[in-house]
Amino acid sequence: MNIISEKITLTLNSDTKVALKGYIAPIEYTQFNFHEEWDVLANLRVAEPEKQHPTSVFNAFLPSESVAVGECWQISDGVLEILSQLHTNPNLNLDCNNGDSLGLWACLRAYNDDYADIVFRIHAEFTLNGGRFTPSQFTGHLVINRSTENVAFFNMNVPNGTINFDAYQDKVGSEIGYCPKIELRSDIPFQDVEYATSITQEEVERILILRFYNLVKINWVSLEEAHEMALAQQKPIHAVTLDGPLFDESC
Repeated sequence: MNIISEKITLTLNSDTKVALKGYIAPIEYTQFNFHEEWDVLANLRVAEPEKQHPTSVFNAFLPSESVAVGECWQISDGVLEILSQLHTNPNLNLDCNNGDSLGLWACLRAYNDDYADIVFRIHAEFTLNGGRFTPSQFTGHLVINRSTENVAFFNMNVPNGTINFDAYQDKVGSEIGYCPKIELRSDIPFQDVEYATSITQEEVERILILRFYNLVKINWVSLEEAHEMALAQQKPIHAVTLDGPLFDESC
């Protein structure tokens, strides 16, 4: 990434409401069948399928100062109001973390004279009756209409993956599993636009993940590459084996 852009100010100043639709699909898989044997997990559903939010709530995603494309800032705790549409007890202080898992970060991905596209990544969990439910991450876009200073588009979801959540039941233990859809999405028609200044989705995801995990800074290579490098440099191989993902909270 090699882009130079001017700093812009991102503001919302609209009295309109933003309608969000929420979804939590039935859990399809858990390693130890918690989704069948634990009623709380078996019946996990969205708290409010539809809700009108004041535009001011989305100020939680905005920076306090002007920013350029590729620059990050921390999201405020006000995002809990939006997360509570999915579940009545959202929590930003993850019960299980290794010191670099907590956080709420956003990054300006693109803008033109009319719109600005903010990408974000949030680590949060739901406190359940008798346990907790920790999605791998919440990610999404907030698109602002710069002229009217209102929300043009919003979505927040848990990415798909073989495993995309961790659960914990008191007195029983931990569980991992897959839920096909956990999402909040604005009920606003919005067409993709061409941005004058931008970085790719892959680039912005890389910028954000570096805010959470120092291990991403390591130059990881495959076993085959490591073998070739070890022969050429006459150095031993430091191998790491994994039984789950490194870059999210689902394991």
